[in-house]
Amino acid sequence: MEERKSKYLILVGDGMADEPQQELDGKTPLEEAQTPHMDRVASGGFLGLTETIGPHQEPGSDVANMAILGYDPDQFHTGRAPLEAASMGVELFPGEVAFRCNLVSVEIDAQGELVLADYSAGHISSEYGRVLIAALQNRLGSEWFHFYPGVSYRHLLVWKGGRSDLTITPPHDVTGQPVAEYWQAYNEVPDLRSMMESAREVLGEQDLNRRLIAEGKRVANAIWLWGQGVAPVMPSLTERFGIGGVVISAVDLLKGLGVCSGLEAVSVPGATGYVDTNYKGKVDAALKALEDKNFVYLHVEAPDEASHEGNLDLKIEAIEAFDANVVGPILEACNQLLEARVMVITDHLTPIRTRTHAKGLVPFAVCDFPAGPVSSQRGYSEGSAAETGLVVKPGHMLMERFIEGDF
Repeated sequence: MEERKSKYLILVGDGMADEPQQELDGKTPLEEAQTPHMDRVASGGFLGLTETIGPHQEPGSDVANMAILGYDPDQFHTGRAPLEAASMGVELFPGEVAFRCNLVSVEIDAQGELVLADYSAGHISSEYGRVLIAALQNRLGSEWFHFYPGVSYRHLLVWKGGRSDLTITPPHDVTGQPVAEYWQAYNEVPDLRSMMESAREVLGEQDLNRRLIAEGKRVANAIWLWGQGVAPVMPSLTERFGIGGVVISAVDLLKGLGVCSGLEAVSVPGATGYVDTNYKGKVDAALKALEDKNFVYLHVEAPDEASHEGNLDLKIEAIEAFDANVVGPILEACNQLLEARVMVITDHLTPIRTRTHAKGLVPFAVCDFPAGPVSSQRGYSEGSAAETGLVVKPGHMLMERFIEGDF
């Protein structure tokens, strides 16, 4: 076991892992993308595969990132929405259940069925989203239900005395499909089904939506409630590993997971969760935090969003932007300023083919900086990682090995 480093950084490209693509002559997006900086980490240290989502667990960023941070989801995971509530500063009291509240676009198709046209309502802006959530709270909020605004299409509903045992499909798994089958889950709770129907009426009455509809544009005209759960109880990373620092992400889920693990959630202006995010602002925030803290968890959502859209070219662009605008500057700073250990990882597969999260081994690479000589010539990809024979299962064991240098 090696002597501990003074700084630790985990750089997460959400959903980067994928399947071989026919359009890429059998290569994955990671293999096709130009990623010299992630390749440098893979060549200069340890490269392997890890299982961030167990065979019996639901594939999602909540489970996967919890495992990367070293927490066993079987023990600590209570739902996605409670993590987002923690990020938003919404305290959940006993008996309260948080639901993720997506603003979505639904349309009537040629067969007369209501179809989910867009799980993100066209990646609605946070400003637009806040206006709509405020309208929902004004009309539908009560002693029992409270809407809270989040980022872009990702918002929150807290239900006092609610149920957390519903089985609800995430909207990004339903794009382009009729919603009737999936909305049957709400029939178990008439109050929720009624809430969703009333929300469609409220959103349809908003002047901003009416103007956009008149212009022939897609709008946020419905909500999708999912990811429900009660507040988790988790020991801090300081208690577990003796580290403390920040989480940097545009996504409330990741910020909330950081808060629950004792990290400070840093908000970066212009961080959107898409390819237009403020990469430089995220890097600057990470380096600023390392001046007096010893751990950074930096997350970029864009590759996952491109996958949900089924956009192969955009996914490759997002991977290359993550490498060039996040990994590259971080490695340069670590080489010049720090004695640091850096991990590059993707949390889960999000295949272009299915447009949704999937189980499976994902690549990780760990290297110490200032960097020594390159020990091999290999790229950061699914195939290269498989060739090393290094596999960490279950995934929540990876964090301890990363901190201790036990590879």
